[in-house]
Amino acid sequence: MKADIHPDYNETSITCACGAVYRTRSTRRDIRLGICAACHPFFTGEQKFVDTAGRIEKFSRRYAGAQTRKKSA
Repeated sequence: MKADIHPDYNETSITCACGAVYRTRSTRRDIRLGICAACHPFFTGEQKFVDTAGRIEKFSRRYAGAQTRKKSA
């Protein structure tokens, strides 16, 4: 490797919002994550249903009128 062209590679901690802490090496210090393998639904097997924008209600309202129009035609 050439000297003085590579960034410093130091030990760092990766902290998740759930509180899990992982120790590794990186060029960045103290990395913070929003979700990790300890709390992600894919890895935990839990399914969480989050409907923050009311998308299901919006879909139901949009296509409820289409069903009534189709039946009357």
